[in-house]
Amino acid sequence: MLMAHPVILRNLIEEYQTLRVLQAENGGAEVRRRMDDLAYTLCVSTGTRDVDAALIAARHRLPGARPGDDSALSA
Repeated sequence: MLMAHPVILRNLIEEYQTLRVLQAENGGAEVRRRMDDLAYTLCVSTGTRDVDAALIAARHRLPGARPGDDSALSA
């Protein structure tokens, strides 16, 4: 399985979360397409099939993540 560098994962997470807010506010097609691209990349990078699972898996691969880390719940 492809293992993305933690910096790449952090950037993907941050961009996806930012666009999620924009989607909620403006809902444009361009934002939706980019979110779909990011979701796909996160899923491929984490070996998951669902963007929420991908976000959790990506967060747990970041430096400093702990097994009991509740940051996975803040998606």
